[in-house]
Amino acid sequence: TLVNALLAYRPEIARADLDPQRPGIVHRLDRETSGLLVVAADREAQVALQAMFKGRTVHKVYLALVYDQLLPERGAIEAPIGRDPVHRRRMAVLPEGGRPARTEYVVRENLEGATLVEATLVTGRTHQLRVHFASIGHPIVGDSVYGRRRERIVAPRQFLHAWQLSFTHPMTGEPLSFTSELPADLASVLASLRETSPHRPARSR
Repeated sequence: TLVNALLAYRPEIARADLDPQRPGIVHRLDRETSGLLVVAADREAQVALQAMFKGRTVHKVYLALVYDQLLPERGAIEAPIGRDPVHRRRMAVLPEGGRPARTEYVVRENLEGATLVEATLVTGRTHQLRVHFASIGHPIVGDSVYGRRRERIVAPRQFLHAWQLSFTHPMTGEPLSFTSELPADLASVLASLRETSPHRPARSR
């Protein structure tokens, strides 16, 4: 769907000698994750942007709603991730054989039975945020793969949103930063929780 929309908006992307399955798309989001994506208009820009992602010079911040109160309110999860040896369609934290992965987070808001966090991807492993938060006992609300079987909070999908992206323009060197606010479906979940939460401490920064 995204590729069709891109080609309708910028038909020249199809002629830029890019991957025909994902023309111009530099990185992926999980199926139920919303938010920002980077798209290259030509081959030169795509190669340069992919190098930035590989070199970890792209700053990626997500908003995630995780179960229960997350402590400490600022921290990092550093645990290697690899293919789950039993459930091959899933990823898992693997003490041996996994690829290094680091997630940094800051608590944005404490709610009844959940915590809204800003999570920064230092590395970009498959399902990294979902696996990391689940591994410390705070799975992402609405995650049907790594979450809890009995959901206490009703969510239409996993509460994970690519909120901010910052990088250098590959051609001009100009610093660029973009923000995508929460879409209506996730904002509605947050609003309902705020109505039932007894208190909302200030953000930790």
